Parts: sequence; C-alpha cells; structure tokens
Amino acid sequence: MNKNVSDQLVETLVDAGIQRIYSIAGDSLNHVNAAIHRNGKIKWIHVRHEETAAFAAGAEAQLNGLACCAGSSGPGHVHLINGLYDAHRSSASVLAIASTIATNEFGTGFFQETNTIKLFDDCSCYNQIATTPAQFPRMLQAALQHAVHKKGVAVIGLPGDITDLPAIEAETTTTLFRNQPVIRPSEGELQKLAKLLNSHKKITIFCGLGASEAHKEIIQLAEKLKAPIAYSYRAKMAIQHDNPYEVGLTGLLGVASAYHAMHDCELLVLLGTDFPYTPFMPVKNKIVQIDIKPEILGRRAKLDLGLCGDVKDTLQVLLPLLEVEEDTDFLDLQLEFYQEVKKNLQTYVEDPGKPNEINPEFVASMINDLAAKDAIFTVDTGMCNVWAARYIDGTGKRKMLGSFNHGSMANAMPQAIGAALARPDQQVIAFCGDGGLSMMLGDLMTIVQYQLPVKIIAFNNQSLGMIKLEMQVAGIPDLQTDMLNPDFVKVAEAMGILGIGIDDPDDLKSGLERAFMHEGPVLVSIQTDPNALAMPPKLEFDQMKGFALYMGRMMLSGRMDEVFKVISSNYKHLGDVF
Repeated sequence: MNKNVSDQLVETLVDAGIQRIYSIAGDSLNHVNAAIHRNGKIKWIHVRHEETAAFAAGAEAQLNGLACCAGSSGPGHVHLINGLYDAHRSSASVLAIASTIATNEFGTGFFQETNTIKLFDDCSCYNQIATTPAQFPRMLQAALQHAVHKKGVAVIGLPGDITDLPAIEAETTTTLFRNQPVIRPSEGELQKLAKLLNSHKKITIFCGLGASEAHKEIIQLAEKLKAPIAYSYRAKMAIQHDNPYEVGLTGLLGVASAYHAMHDCELLVLLGTDFPYTPFMPVKNKIVQIDIKPEILGRRAKLDLGLCGDVKDTLQVLLPLLEVEEDTDFLDLQLEFYQEVKKNLQTYVEDPGKPNEINPEFVASMINDLAAKDAIFTVDTGMCNVWAARYIDGTGKRKMLGSFNHGSMANAMPQAIGAALARPDQQVIAFCGDGGLSMMLGDLMTIVQYQLPVKIIAFNNQSLGMIKLEMQVAGIPDLQTDMLNPDFVKVAEAMGILGIGIDDPDDLKSGLERAFMHEGPVLVSIQTDPNALAMPPKLEFDQMKGFALYMGRMMLSGRMDEVFKVISSNYKHLGDVF
C-alpha cells in the first residue's frame, strides 16, 4: 500500500522520539488514527477531554523533552487551548496536531470550521496549516524544530482530506536536530560581571527554572560569594536539595526569609528566572540577570547588568574569575532567619486539626515524609500550590509540575496522567483541590483505562480556597466559593479506583501508607479545614486592612459563626498579622 500523509506524519514522529499521542478520536483524525495502528510504534492515549490531552502532553514534555497531542475539527482542537497555553508558558516542547475541515470547505462557514492560525497564535511558537501534501513534511519538521529549540508549543493545522492523500517526499530534511550549543556571555561581559561581584559583600542569588541544571555550579558560586540562595517555585526541586545556602522561595506562596534575603542584599543575582511577580523584587538594590533568552532581560526588575547565557555554561567560566569572600556576616544572618521561618512553619504541622477539619499543612508534611525520594508531584492551582510549595522538599530526584505561569485550575490530575506515562517507574502524586478535581472528573477513567498507578490526593475543603482568601484580603465577604461535592470515594470506586476517605487526623498516616503501597490508582479524599489561611511572605497594609474589613462585614451581616471558625483555625497566622 502506498504511503499517505498520515503515514508520513507517524513515521516522522517516531523518528523524533514521540511515543504517544494524547487525543480523542474524531472524523478528521481517522486516517491519522489508522496510520498509528498500522505503524505500531506510537500509542494513542484516549482521554475524555482534549484539555486533559494538552495538559498530559505538557507534563510529559517537561519530564522527557517532547510530547504530542491532537484535536479533531472545531471543538476538538478548541478544547486543547487551555492546556496548550499552560504548556507554552511552561516552556514545554509540545507538538499539537489540529486537524480540521476539508480544504474545499475553507471560508464557507462549514460545520466545525475554525481558523487555526488565529486560534492558536497566542499560545505557540510555530503555527501553520498544511493545505497540500507537498507542504506538510517541511512544516512538520519546522514545527518539531521550533517546539524543541524554542521550548514551546508548535501547532500543525491538518485538514482531514489531506491526511489520506499520497505522501510527497520533501526536498529538504525531515530530521529533528537536537542541538546543545554552549551559550555564554562574551569575555568582556564576564569580566564586567566578575568585577561587580568581587566589589560587593552582601550578595543574594535567586534561581529560576533555567538554573535547574546548574546545581553544582550555583553551590560553588554561593560558597565563593558567601551568598544565600533563594529560588522560585519551579526551581525548588532542583535547587533546594543538598544546599547549605538556601533560604527558601519567594513570591505569593513563598516564605519571609527569601524575601528578606533578596531585599536586604546590596547585589541581587538573578539566574535563569522569569519570575513574574515584580512586587516581590527589590527596587533599591543593584541587580544582575543572566538568562538564555535575552528578550526577557529586565522585564521583571530594573537591571544594572543583563547578560545572555545558559546558567551552567556561564558559571563554569565565571567561577575562576571570582575572589573568595571571607566575611560571612550577611550569609549567617539570612540563614539564621531561615531557621526561624522553618521553625514557624513547623508549628502548623504540629497541629493536625480535628475531625472533618484536618490542617492541610499537616497533610502536606505527612505526604512529604511518606512519598518516594524520586516522586513526581503535580499540584493544582490554588491552596494546593501553597501546601506543596512550603512542605514538599526537594531531594535532587523529585519533580514538581503545576500550572505555575498560566495559573489554570484542574491541571494536577491531567498532568499526572502524562507524568505516569512518561515515567512509569516513578511514583506520581497529584495534589488536587476539590474544585479542580471536579472540573475534569471524567478523566479518572483515563487513569483506569491505562491502569496508571497515580495517587490522587483530594484536599476536600468544600470551597474554592484561594478565591476565598483573595476575597478576604480584598475586604469582600466570600461569595460563591462554597462547593457541594459528591462523595469522591464512591465516585472513585464506581470508576474502578481504590477510594480512601480520611476525616480524622489520627487516620491520616495509615490511610496514606495504604494508598502509597497499593499498586494501582488510588483516590484519597481528605476532609481539610476550609478556613485555613496561607499568608504571603510579606503582608502589605492594604491586605491587612482588607482582611479587617472582611471580618467586620462578616460580623455585621450576621455570619459570626464563620468569623469564629476563621479565627480558631488561624490563630497562629492572625497573631502575626494584627
């Protein structure tokens, strides 16, 4: 049988290392589906919602380097968009195949017609549609090159009628080239940086995801400069472990020690970070930034020096140019403060809560102790993010995935699907909020269908916790944040997943141990305290004022019982606030 465009697609994907395509079968994808079956080297992962397909592909790409998802005409590929936005903003190399209507119907308002170029323009680094077989192989190769080297989403629009036409071999290469160039500043720029570092005593290092491969060099840099090391959430798993200089993470979910180390220094060194929260960046310090993407230099802080370079490559040639700082006063002060912060965080763990109102900090800390040293965590946006940020420790082998830049709900369970398929020999634990889990509940069946041993931890507080907190600090009585949930344990059991319900803190350890020892998928529904607060590392006056207004308005509206619950659940926090 002659090779058609779909066969050509599959062969190219196999050569590029793609092992699976996340999708839902659909008419415009039928020939692609058939070609996958004929080839036998790629697995079609049948999800229940295309948004799950994109989130799963994004997770696999972050772990293994490249992944693929697909959506059929109109609604099928439209459903991909939220997950593709997340993948693109997470620098995940994802190829998205957006199959669409037949070419002879373009521009007629045909059934399920969309303009894929307009549709995916804002969430991709490459976005084209192949309307002839001759175009397709060159576009596919370009898409793969963009996805891998631009570290983002590449979209190929593929009309259904094109997929069954005879393939035309490209006149150019169709091979994916995986290059690893050495990228660092020029000699003159390195000398300028070294002079700046050698002339300051109070230096803090802040690491982002782009510094993940330079753990050894960053520790050596801190040793020479006697500098504390803070990090972003996405960098925690790579930077925290075996690090005697770490002072935690900053940002909305961070801790005070990192914030202070960054603000109290004379010179702040930003390594591989595009940390988005400018209010947490100092304004009076000198700031140096090194990043492999020169276009992002200076867009989060006012820089004194911005350099283009891979962090590892740059530090390897920079370190010999640096003098050894002997004065440890600044470093010692920051490390001492960090110990106090960690001691304060531990006080929340020591209070397990009460039946039906288990403290989420206690839950996260227990999971941290019981989880494998190479576990992969996926965390929902919202309060789950906070508990994982503060209580899950890096080991050098653990990974943490979340919707950290896009901030989507319902990401953890779909990402866990991709993680479990990408890394079948590692434990995968999903921190799911009840709101996020409810959104994508159907894809629990995808976990069952492929027997993925994912451990889903549902923080079941019957509320949209982060939205509730945002209303509180804005001085608004929380509205429409309560959740009416099903019995998640019964839902899990109905789907063929082991369900474990925990409503008493005394049962937490045994319940989690049972879940982690089970060979198949597990859903653990834990009744957590809906009034637990997560304070940022630095409270602004407006936030304190807003919270006071919230409490007053609640009392005036007759919701005294809720005010009492907030106070009783957060007496430690509130003592620091007022």
